[in-house]
Amino acid sequence: MPDVLLTVGTRKGLFIGRRRRGTWEFGDPHFNAQAIYSIAIDTRGRATRLLVGGDSAHWGPSVFHSDDLGATWVEPKQPAVKFPQFTGASLERVWQLHPAGAEAPDVVYAGTEPAALFRSEDRGESFELVRPLWEHPTRSKWVPGGGGEGLHTILTDSRDPQAVTVAVSTAGVFRTKDGGASWAPSNKGVSAVFLPDPNPEFGQCVHKVTRDAVDPDRLYLQNHWGVFRSDDSGDNWTDVGGGLPSDFGFAAAAHPHRAETAYVFPINADADRVPAEHRCRVFRTSDAGNSWEPLSAGLPEETHYGTVLRDALCTDDADPAGVYFGNRNGEVYASEDDGDSWEQLASHLPDVLCVRAAVVGG
Repeated sequence: MPDVLLTVGTRKGLFIGRRRRGTWEFGDPHFNAQAIYSIAIDTRGRATRLLVGGDSAHWGPSVFHSDDLGATWVEPKQPAVKFPQFTGASLERVWQLHPAGAEAPDVVYAGTEPAALFRSEDRGESFELVRPLWEHPTRSKWVPGGGGEGLHTILTDSRDPQAVTVAVSTAGVFRTKDGGASWAPSNKGVSAVFLPDPNPEFGQCVHKVTRDAVDPDRLYLQNHWGVFRSDDSGDNWTDVGGGLPSDFGFAAAAHPHRAETAYVFPINADADRVPAEHRCRVFRTSDAGNSWEPLSAGLPEETHYGTVLRDALCTDDADPAGVYFGNRNGEVYASEDDGDSWEQLASHLPDVLCVRAAVVGG
C-alpha cells in the first residue's frame, strides 16, 4: 500500500494527512484562520511541491508553496497572483491551482475570482494574466453564481500543451487550442434551466469538469442541474444523469487509471443543498455515465446533511485508486479500493472546501 499525502482545505486552515504503512496521521493545521479554497500537489519536479490558495480576512488572498510537504512555507515578496492595473480589478480569491502535465513541466495555472485565468512558468511562484480570456467579447454578460464569479476548473491536455479547458460560474466552459491566444465557448448540449433560453452559447452554471483517465477527449461535467458527458473534448455534451437520485451537485472526479469511470456526489436540489435523499453516498459510473451505482459501505447510514463542495471530492494516483471527500460537517472520508468501501479519517473540522491527494515517497 503506497504512502499517500492528503491535503484538506477548510474554512479555517489547511490540514495535512499522511498514510504510512497503511496508517493515517494528521498534524496540526497550517494557515490558522485562513480559508483555503485551492490546493495543488505538483509531483513533476525532484521535490513534490504543494501550492495553496489562502484567503486571510485581514491580509487578503495569497498563494503559498512548500517543497517539503508542508514542513515550511514560502510566500513570495510580491503577490503571486495580482490583477494588472489596467483591468481595474482586484483579487478576491484563488479558486483553482492546476499544474500542467509533463508536456509543460514548470507551468501552473490559477483560476480566480473575478473570473480570470493566470499562468505561471516557475511552478507557481509568479503568475501572469491570460488577457485574451479576460478580454473575451462575452465577458460583459457573465453573471456571478451564488458563490461569486469564479474560474474554478482548469484542465490541460497531455497531448497538446496549447489546449486548455476552463469552467466559470456562471459563464460555462471555454476552450483554447492556441495556448490562450483565443477562446471559444464549449457548452453545446449543456442546459441552463434557470435562463429564458435553456440552451445558450454561454451562461451555464457549470460546477465542475473532469477528464477521463484513458480517453482524453472524454469529459464529465457536473452542472447546476444535470450531469453531462462529452466524447469530443467539449464540442458536444450529452446528458448522462438519468440514473442518479438527483442530477444537482457540485463535485466530479475521474478515476486516475480506469476508462469510463468517474464519481459524483448528488445533492437534493439547488434550494435544498444537502445530500440526495439525506444519505451520504458517492455515486460511481463504470460505463461513462450510462449507469450509476451508489457507494456507501462504511459511510454514515443515518440521515445526513453534509454537503460536498465542488473541489471537496478527489482521487489519488494509486492503483487501486484512493477516493476522498470532505463535507461541510467537517468530516473527511477515504476509500482505498476505488470507492467500494470507506473509512472516516477526520471529524469536527471547519467546513471542508477542497481536498487533494497524491502518492508520495519518503
